[in-house]
Amino acid sequence: MNAQEPGAAAPDLISLMERLAEPSEPPAVSMWPQTQGWLWLGLIVLVVLTWVAWRSIRRWRANAYRREALAALKRCGDDPALIAPILRRTALAAWPRREVAGLTGTAWLRFLDQTGGKGRFASKSGGDLVRAPYAPDNERETNANLRSLAAEWIRHHHAPPTGKDR
Repeated sequence: MNAQEPGAAAPDLISLMERLAEPSEPPAVSMWPQTQGWLWLGLIVLVVLTWVAWRSIRRWRANAYRREALAALKRCGDDPALIAPILRRTALAAWPRREVAGLTGTAWLRFLDQTGGKGRFASKSGGDLVRAPYAPDNERETNANLRSLAAEWIRHHHAPPTGKDR
């Protein structure tokens, strides 16, 4: 700083502040990734999320027959004569007709046990399932165990893969 000349008035604070210049604004911070690695990672995450969503939608659509069968099972109560066709329709939706349509009696119960029944259809409940559709209404017995067994089979049966989409 220069020495003040004699007789010159000292600058006051307000006049000094008026001479201050506004600082310029810094450049905006870019939100765009600075390296390509982040772009590739974002692309991979997007592809994986898209694939997971696509598989979830396909699985949800493929299991529509299960949801429909469970809803029908809730409506039918504990009547074995009403449960039997629900199981048959469910099996026909999941397996080729030639494998399921001709099964009757113990062969049908064996099929249900092998595909998710865990051997429980061969019990008395399974016998009710086979006899009830042909028994008169007054001779049929309700069977709550059969209904829960049928619901479990519908939820957990192991359908064969069909083509490349299962």
